[in-house]
Amino acid sequence: MRRVTVHRSPIHGRGVFALRALRAGERIFEYRGKLTTWREAARHWQARGDCAHTFLFGLSDGRVIDGGRGGNGARWLNHACAANCETIEVDGRIFIDAICDIGAGEELFIDYALELEPGTPDETRRLYVCRCGSGGCRGTMLGAGA
Repeated sequence: MRRVTVHRSPIHGRGVFALRALRAGERIFEYRGKLTTWREAARHWQARGDCAHTFLFGLSDGRVIDGGRGGNGARWLNHACAANCETIEVDGRIFIDAICDIGAGEELFIDYALELEPGTPDETRRLYVCRCGSGGCRGTMLGAGA
């Protein structure tokens, strides 16, 4: 039985929603897509002229999973400062696990904790505004140290 579906999100664009109740600690699905380098992924998306939705997920070894090429519904996970899911990296694969109980119909969120190069201009940083609306919203999809 499928556990999640993708449809319009009140937070931003599309989102991933639970079809049934999910338990804290439950592995929900894997973030899938083409395994590549950051350079090749950037080249691909710039050539397409579509940098608004790139669906890139960085791995600890420097490679990236490009969910926009061969990916699944996990690419539609939206950001929230008080996320209800977390990402777990295992042998170059990314899994999405629930970190609290999630009710049927609720949207699933991860904390993107994006990182930018030091010295990135403020106008670029403003592109990463958070729309989660939670009480503890930090106002950005960037990580605490970014």
